[in-house]
Amino acid sequence: MSIDLLEGSPAAPPRDNGELVFSEPWQARAFGLAADLVGSGHFTWDEFREHLIEAISGWEHTSGSGDAAEPWDYYRCWLTALEHAVGERGLLSSDAVADRAAAYASRPAGHDH
Repeated sequence: MSIDLLEGSPAAPPRDNGELVFSEPWQARAFGLAADLVGSGHFTWDEFREHLIEAISGWEHTSGSGDAAEPWDYYRCWLTALEHAVGERGLLSSDAVADRAAAYASRPAGHDH
């Protein structure tokens, strides 16, 4: 299955002239990681799409309104969905994901990989 399966759903990735749009390097890496995990048979696009729709709905419910709303970021929702899919399949524990995220967040500026 290809990423085209997500087209026409709330989970469709942003595109410009038909090309996927990434504004930061981590977005492309998160996208590629999900695609690789699907390609490796760890989960399907259908399963991932369900997690992504849940993440988008969660953002809409908690951050999509009000003065203190978190700004819309499609790939933050993508990352949340990826974390849930990886956790659901037992590929990494939620503690391992949190530890790795904290380690990356504490790195000095300029080390975005």
